[in-house]
Amino acid sequence: MTPQVEWPAGPDTSLALNRMGTFDWDLDSGQMFLDATALEVVDLRPEEFTGTSAGLRTRLAPGEEARLDARVAQALKAGRGHYGAYVRSRGRDGSPGWTHVQGHILRDAHGRPYRIIGIIRDAAHDPDEPGAGGERDEGRRRLTGVVERTTAILAHARTVNDVTDVLKDPEALGHLGAVSIMLGVVDGGRIHLVAEGQLGSYVPEIEYTRIEAPLPMSEAVRNLRPVYINSREEFQQRFPRLWPYIEPLAVRSGVYLPLIAQGRPIGALGLLYTWEGEFTAEERNVLMALGSGIAQSLQRAMLFEQEHDLAEGLQKAMLPRRIPEVAGARIAVRYRAARMGRDIGGDWYDVIPLDGGRVGVMIGDVEGHDTDAAAVMGQLRIALRAYISEGHTPGTAMARASAFLRELQTDRFATCTYAEIDLGTGMARLVRAGHLDPVVRRGDGSCHRIQVAGGLPLGLPAGEPPEGGHPSGSGYPVTSLELHPGDTLLLCTDGLTERPDGDSETGMREFMEAVRGGPVDVEELADVLCDLVGDSGSGDDMALLLLRRRGTPAPRGGGPLSHSLTPGDADAPSMARHLIRAAAAAWGAFDQADEIELAADELMTNALVHTDGVGHISMRLTAEGRIRIEVEDTSSALPRQREAGDWAVSGRGLMLVDRLADAWGVEPRGGGKCVWCEFTVPGRAAPGDRGPTAEAPGTEAPDASAAGA
Repeated sequence: MTPQVEWPAGPDTSLALNRMGTFDWDLDSGQMFLDATALEVVDLRPEEFTGTSAGLRTRLAPGEEARLDARVAQALKAGRGHYGAYVRSRGRDGSPGWTHVQGHILRDAHGRPYRIIGIIRDAAHDPDEPGAGGERDEGRRRLTGVVERTTAILAHARTVNDVTDVLKDPEALGHLGAVSIMLGVVDGGRIHLVAEGQLGSYVPEIEYTRIEAPLPMSEAVRNLRPVYINSREEFQQRFPRLWPYIEPLAVRSGVYLPLIAQGRPIGALGLLYTWEGEFTAEERNVLMALGSGIAQSLQRAMLFEQEHDLAEGLQKAMLPRRIPEVAGARIAVRYRAARMGRDIGGDWYDVIPLDGGRVGVMIGDVEGHDTDAAAVMGQLRIALRAYISEGHTPGTAMARASAFLRELQTDRFATCTYAEIDLGTGMARLVRAGHLDPVVRRGDGSCHRIQVAGGLPLGLPAGEPPEGGHPSGSGYPVTSLELHPGDTLLLCTDGLTERPDGDSETGMREFMEAVRGGPVDVEELADVLCDLVGDSGSGDDMALLLLRRRGTPAPRGGGPLSHSLTPGDADAPSMARHLIRAAAAAWGAFDQADEIELAADELMTNALVHTDGVGHISMRLTAEGRIRIEVEDTSSALPRQREAGDWAVSGRGLMLVDRLADAWGVEPRGGGKCVWCEFTVPGRAAPGDRGPTAEAPGTEAPDASAAGA
C-alpha cells in the first residue's frame, strides 16, 4: 500500500518514489556524497559506502567501470557541461540490473572542472526491456563513435606500428570495453602476433601460430568468419589449448575478427571482454565494420612498408657496400632514407683509396625523391669514382662528371663536394658543385665552416643555374686546406640540416653546436648527428661522411710553393729554379740546395721537352720533415729510367733524380701524370721543431702567390 503523500509532492518525495537519488562529487578532494535514495538504488548500506567514487563502482558490472570513467573523462576534456550513461549494475545478491547516471559539471572562471552534481536512478523499468531503450541509444552512439574515431585515426597510419599503436590506445578501441586487444598478421602459413595489450590482460597465444592450429584467431583466418565466444565455459570447451591462458584472467567473452582485404585474409583482430552474454546483431555489425576498416588500414600500411623497404633497398644497393680501411684516417658514414614511402632521394657518399697515401671522399645529392633519382645517383657516383681513380684532378673529375650527367639526357641535376686528402701531409684539395660547404672540427674542439669556391651543380651547362640560383661561372675551382692530426672533416647533405619549417639556418646552427660538443670518435659523433634530426627532420633522405686524420699534433709543414711551366716561356724554368733554391734554404736545406735544384730542373726539363701542354711544379715541406717536389704535365706516357751512352745527349735525367733524391715516383693524373721526388731535411723531423717555412715572415723563401700559382 502506497503511503499518504502530501499535495503537491515535494522534490525529495518525487525523486524517492521514482528511485532517483542524487550525488555530489568534489573533483579536487575526490570525496563523493550519495543521498539515501542513491544508496538504495545501488544497494549499498550507509556504513558500506566509502565516500569516494570507488565505493560506488563496487556495484558496477565488470567492464562497466572503465566505460563510465571514459564517459566522464570525455566530457571533462571536451569542455561539456553534462554527461550521461547507462551502466550494468549488480545487487548485493549478484542480481543484474540497469542504472542510469547523469551529471552536471561545474567549472571555475578559468574553465577548470571542480565539481559534479548529478542523479543516479534505477533504469530497470525503462520502456521495452530493462534499460534497453537508453542502453540501445547509448550503445549505438558509443559504437558508432568508436568506429568513426578509429577510422579517422587509422587514416593517418603509415606503418604497421602506427596501426598497432591505435589499437592499443584506450582513447580509441578502449571504448568498446575490451580488456585485451590482439592483432595478428598472416605471414605465409602462420599468424604472427604483432600487437597486444590494454589494461594488462594479455593472452599469449604464442607469437607464431599455424593457420591450421585449434585457436580462435586461426579459425577466424581459416574460415574468413568471425569467432564469437560468449562465456568462459565456451572458451574451455571450444579452445582447450587456449584455456590455460584464459582461466586466471577475468575474461568471460571474446570475438576474433578476420581482417580481409581484396578477398584474402591478411590478419585477425581479437577482443576480450569481462562480461558474459551473446553479442547483439547491432554489435556484430559494428564489429564487422570496424574489422573492415582496420583491414584496409593494415593493408595500406603493409604496402607502404613494402614500398619503403624496396626503395630503401634500391638506394642502399647504389651506395658502396663497404667502406675501405684507410691508413692514417678514421672514417664513418651514415645514410638514412626518407620517411615518405617511395620518396627516397639521390643522396650518396663514397670513399676512394688513392696512391701515395691519399684518399678521396665525396658526398652528393641528385635532385628529386623517387627511384629515378636513386638510379641516376648510382650512375653518377660510379662515373665520378672512375674519373678520380683514373687520376684526374678534383676539378677535372668534377667537370667530367657534370658532362656525363648531361649526356644521360635526364632533367636531373646534382650537387656534390669532393675532397682529396694526402694523409701523410694533411694537405686537402676540395671542389664543390653547388653543395653545402664542408665543416672542419679541429683537434682543440673548435668548429668552422670552410668556404670552398664552388661551381654549378653537376649536369647544368655553364650559365644555367638551378631554379632560384645564381650563375657562378664555369669550371670547378679547387680550394686547399690543411688537416692536422686530430682534425675531423664533415661532409653532409641538406637532409641533415633542413627542418620541417624550412629554416635551414637553424638546422645548420644546431648541427654546428652538436659537432662542437660531440664525441671525438667519428662513429659516436655520426650517431649523435643522426639523432639530432630524429623525427623533426624535413622528410628528405640524408647522407653523412666524417673523416678524422689519425695521429697526434705534429710540426706543420711549409709552403706550398707553386709555379706554372709554359712552353716557349724561357724565363719560367729560371724563375722556378730561383724559387726552389730560396725555399730550400728557408726550410733548412741550404747544404742540399744544389741537389734539390738539379733534381727539380731535370723533372721540369722532362715535362717541357716531352709534352706539348702546360706543366706545373709545386714544392712543399711535409710534416715528416721532407721536401717534396711534384711536376705535373698533360702527357699520359710514363717516364722510364734508362742507361745513356757516353756521347748521348739525353737519358740521364731520371738517373740523376734517382741518385740525388731519397725517393721518387710517378702517379697517373687523369689526362696526364705527376712525377715527384723527396729530400729528407736533417733535423726537420724532430717533434716540436717547427723551423722557418716558406710562408713565415722574415725569411727569404717565396710566397706561393708570388710564385705565380
